[in-house]
Amino acid sequence: MKGSSKPRIRAVFITVSVALGLLLSLGSFANPKTAPSKDIVDTAVAAGSFKTLATALQAAGLVDTLKGPGPFTVFAPTDEAFAKLPAGTLEDLLKPENKDKLVAILTYHVVSGKVMAAQVGKMDSAKSINGQSLRIATTGGSVMIDNAKVIQADILCTNGVIHVIDSVLMPK
Repeated sequence: MKGSSKPRIRAVFITVSVALGLLLSLGSFANPKTAPSKDIVDTAVAAGSFKTLATALQAAGLVDTLKGPGPFTVFAPTDEAFAKLPAGTLEDLLKPENKDKLVAILTYHVVSGKVMAAQVGKMDSAKSINGQSLRIATTGGSVMIDNAKVIQADILCTNGVIHVIDSVLMPK
């Protein structure tokens, strides 16, 4: 009897080990926070709520930059955030003759390095890649970047992180 239970115990052990291994490996693919597969631009485009941002990045010639190695932290305004701009502002910014102004605005939304929400919440400012500082404040459990509220944080990308904001940031 003793000899017959050893193979069964061994078979159960192997089965449990294989099942556990499969579950763990599937879990790492199912959780986008552990294994991002897209860069910042592709992640924003796939989300579907950043069409205006994608159009602006294209007009400003910044797509290749934000597809680069980074890492970058992007405070990404949604389409609704762009819709809050005064009438005609976006159309004006997208004109070729206003490219420099558009680049200044968009680069004001980007910080060099990968700054996660836990770090952002402890900061009072961060230098954007356009050279100006963003004001950061935490009030009532909300993080504000200048006058924009972070509405979703820590969207991991292969070359950085996106924090979604509800307003377009305007440099001084």
